[in-house]
Amino acid sequence: PPTKEETIAILEGLRDRYEAHHRVRITDEAIEAAVFLSDRYITGRHLPDKAIDVIDEAGAKVRMRSLTRPPDLKDLDERIKRMEKEKDEAVAAQDFELAASLRDKLEKLRAEREKREKEWLSVRYEKGGIVDVDVVTEVVSQMTGIPLTRLDKDETQKLLKMEGELHKVVVGQDEAIKAVARAVRRSRAGLKDPKRPIGIFIFVGPTGVGKTLLAKALARFMFGTEEALVQIDMSEYMEKFNVSRLVGAPPGYVGYEEGGQLTERIRRRPYAVVLLDEIEKAHADVHNMLLQVMEEGALTDAFGRRVDFRNTILIMTSNIGAEIIKDAEPLGFTQRSEELTYDKMKERLMTKIEHTFRPEFLNRVDEIIVFKHLTRDELKAIVDLEVSYLRERLRGLGLDIELTEEAREFVLNYNYNPDFGARPIRRSIQKLIEDPLSEEILKGTFSERDKIVVTVKENALHFEAHKERRKRRKTEAVDAT
Repeated sequence: PPTKEETIAILEGLRDRYEAHHRVRITDEAIEAAVFLSDRYITGRHLPDKAIDVIDEAGAKVRMRSLTRPPDLKDLDERIKRMEKEKDEAVAAQDFELAASLRDKLEKLRAEREKREKEWLSVRYEKGGIVDVDVVTEVVSQMTGIPLTRLDKDETQKLLKMEGELHKVVVGQDEAIKAVARAVRRSRAGLKDPKRPIGIFIFVGPTGVGKTLLAKALARFMFGTEEALVQIDMSEYMEKFNVSRLVGAPPGYVGYEEGGQLTERIRRRPYAVVLLDEIEKAHADVHNMLLQVMEEGALTDAFGRRVDFRNTILIMTSNIGAEIIKDAEPLGFTQRSEELTYDKMKERLMTKIEHTFRPEFLNRVDEIIVFKHLTRDELKAIVDLEVSYLRERLRGLGLDIELTEEAREFVLNYNYNPDFGARPIRRSIQKLIEDPLSEEILKGTFSERDKIVVTVKENALHFEAHKERRKRRKTEAVDAT
């Protein structure tokens, strides 16, 4: 294929044809942007084909915008429709004087619209618009699903406050959130290595402390939806014969036309968070395959297509060394001991990780992040967070909910197991609050604008409906155990 400089020369030679076809003007900067952006972000195709397509799409987009009727013409159309309706009503009411007046006004409006429409059509045919860098960037973004728009002030502030946004969903784990935020800021500022993924992390820690939740929060923060999270359970790839499922079955085997479970999803959504759960359970051949992704930012699927991973964040989770973290912070309820600081615990953990993964694999990882056991205060914050989600759902029914301090402690202590982290909290809220509350709502116990206060009486949760408008209180006790 031709070089980028040769492609620019080719596009400059074709510019007159596309300008005449779309009736637009294409700037020099737009041609350069089409070449460089298509070369950087559109994979599986070659120059000059993909750059020409970008220019063609951009010309069509600008042309379609020019075909849209201007607001003043639309306003004239609406005024004429309203006046025609008024005239018909006047005729029906036999108010002929008013109908004649409206008829004269209609003729003037129609003449004005005809004149304005001729002016718009003449300008539209003479000058359909300008294809500039912004239009080309928008086209490449739509073709690839990659947000390529320039950083504006709002997005800059959002990136600078990224830690706070992630902490709204993930409680604790400051080190993990800071490391991920640094990687994202490097990428959006244009300082990351263009050949590698945005960031490559190994999340290590016990279950239920927020490893998967942080990946979901990151996908929602960057792309506005958790659908941008590509999650794969590595326990399904423990055997050698399962490895090919990631990139697709070889020709002649069942499932060849379906594509790989990893490569196909990234090919369709190249800007994503890739979460590989329990990476230590995967076969060694999977680690070898990931080396190519980590170093070159690409992987070849069974069809021979080169799938681009340069715009992904690769997160691998592992439960290796969970017992070391547990020993360092017993039950998660005590202060860190002076004998075993966080750094010493991480050093012991790294020793175990080095025995599990090969050096060439670990050397390609940007950062290994240790997740700690959650403290009791952090678990209380998670109870409040889960209740806030429930409150949002109740507001759709015209209700509100509030837990007393005793109720928060009751939910936290119910069925708690320190080895499971925060996971039992969601189950406890479902069993203790959501299940009995749903029954009472179906019975009609609560009415609109009630505030449900959850208290503890006789070793059970009770629900009291407070009517704030009439200052009346209606109490309904429900045993949640």
